[in-house]
Amino acid sequence: MTTIKQEDLIQSIADALQFISYYHPTDFIRAMRGAWEREESAAAKAALTQVLVNSKLCAIGKRPICQDTGIVNVLISVGMDVRWDAELALEDMINEGVRRGYTHPDNVLRGSVLVDPDGARTNTKDNTPAVVHTRIVAGDTVEIEVAAKGGGSEAKAKFAMLNPSDSIVDWILSVVPSMGAGWCPPGILGVGIGGTPEKAMLLAKESLMEPLDMHALQARGAQNHNEALRLELFEKVNALGIGAQGLGGLTTVLDVKVKDYPTHAANKPVALIPNCSATRHVHFTLDGSGPAQFTPPDLSEWPDIDFELGDDVKRVNLDSLDPEAVKDWQAGDTLLLSGKMLTGRDAAHKKLADLLEKGEPLPVDFTNRIIYYVGPVDPVRDEVVGPAGPTTATRMDKFTRTMLERTGLLGMIGKAERGQIAIDAIRDHQAVSMIAVGGAAYLVAKAITKSELLAFPELGMEAIYEFTVKDMPVTVSVDATGRSVHIDGPKIWSAKIADTIPTKAI
Repeated sequence: MTTIKQEDLIQSIADALQFISYYHPTDFIRAMRGAWEREESAAAKAALTQVLVNSKLCAIGKRPICQDTGIVNVLISVGMDVRWDAELALEDMINEGVRRGYTHPDNVLRGSVLVDPDGARTNTKDNTPAVVHTRIVAGDTVEIEVAAKGGGSEAKAKFAMLNPSDSIVDWILSVVPSMGAGWCPPGILGVGIGGTPEKAMLLAKESLMEPLDMHALQARGAQNHNEALRLELFEKVNALGIGAQGLGGLTTVLDVKVKDYPTHAANKPVALIPNCSATRHVHFTLDGSGPAQFTPPDLSEWPDIDFELGDDVKRVNLDSLDPEAVKDWQAGDTLLLSGKMLTGRDAAHKKLADLLEKGEPLPVDFTNRIIYYVGPVDPVRDEVVGPAGPTTATRMDKFTRTMLERTGLLGMIGKAERGQIAIDAIRDHQAVSMIAVGGAAYLVAKAITKSELLAFPELGMEAIYEFTVKDMPVTVSVDATGRSVHIDGPKIWSAKIADTIPTKAI
């Protein structure tokens, strides 16, 4: 009988969370590198370059890949012959590991977990509690998969109770375009089929932890129905042309994983969960010999590339910005921003909207300003700010017209597409929306030279700050005429892919 000590589990969880915060899994690095090498879309290749450069910088600097350091998912299989030398319950031990992992002074991770989710939504500040799924199995070891799942990709999870005769492929192809780019493609699609609704969702989540082997599967061919389904979905989802960051391109998914379970004769439950370009997970085993040990990826796994901008980049001084300048920017333009910008996301926008509704003054003057939708990681050592990548702009769509009409705001920066209500408001006010690359948070933070808290300190990472930036790269996603790269790009690339399918593999 194996004895597992309480401290070994706690420390292993904490170490695992630190490890995955700055190291992509090796199979994911290789898949991203392959996508980068094959990509023909200039915009998508530039986005992939930023993700890969950011990934390597994080591996070297041991800082988070993404500012959204995720909600912790733990899949734990406990052998029936295991004995615990512990005072805490299993989930309490796991949560103590999460607490230590997220508050490590050398690499503080962002607390994103809120209690009272439909009420006060109060941040726990240490990212507890984790979401834990426990199985009791034969054996004398404890097998653990730890993942940090970003909110942007979790928000795009889908479920349907299909009829037995319905096509899973047709359903997935109908919902993937509706997911937009908020899940930061390219990534992985996890598909769970069967069981009951909650079982299907768990199967989809579990599938995301499996090794990436799509190109090996393509080489040998399918040997069962699920493998055939994976191959068909991989080809057809990539043929949609959504591409990196939704900009249009050859690679939308790096792999498609499928797990199934027996189900009722009247049902076909199907769940779809994406993993983003900040995919973070690690597997380890406790056998009584001490805490888990983790081996970093070799730096040679990353391509030897630098993030460089072309000659057509436009330099913008934010401190002298006016409405006429914004009107000249075109969708797809690459800008380098320097000067002062404001920050704010969901909670701040809600507070601002409430103040405007009551006719009360705002704590910040937005006239001729740009706002960055961001919730950064706390800084450590000599950092001005921790990793500070964009959050999904779509969540602010419902506030966009009010902000443009009543505050003098000129533009916004986030990630992913804007919905039609936001596009209409941007066009009507001849404003602009821009994107920074999701999954490149550490790289973006290096452009921030100063950070000052301006309003709503009680919101923590969602407070309003003023960032001073130097050469921060962004792409115009919606221009003053209402043209959107997230609409145009996939259309162009899906047509190009369709033209080459008979003669060229995706």
